[in-house]
Amino acid sequence: MKIIKISALWCPSCIIVNNIFNKIKNEYNLNIVEYDYDLDEEIVSEYNVGKKLPVIIACDDNDNELDRIIGEKTKEEFIDFIEKYENN
Repeated sequence: MKIIKISALWCPSCIIVNNIFNKIKNEYNLNIVEYDYDLDEEIVSEYNVGKKLPVIIACDDNDNELDRIIGEKTKEEFIDFIEKYENN
């Protein structure tokens, strides 16, 4: 499974989520690709992100989107999301 994380430097929720993901990375072997909403505008536009950040997208090994989670969530919610798709 690959995780695509789209966030922005100016986004308070993104800062909180980045801190949570830094902790989760130590617990799970995650392939996380990070994009900045402003700096990676062309790539981000391919994911139809909208205005609410952060956006976390779970993809299978063929880069097909499995699911996405939008906005600030708890560590437990992110872990549930990851565990739901970690074998894909």
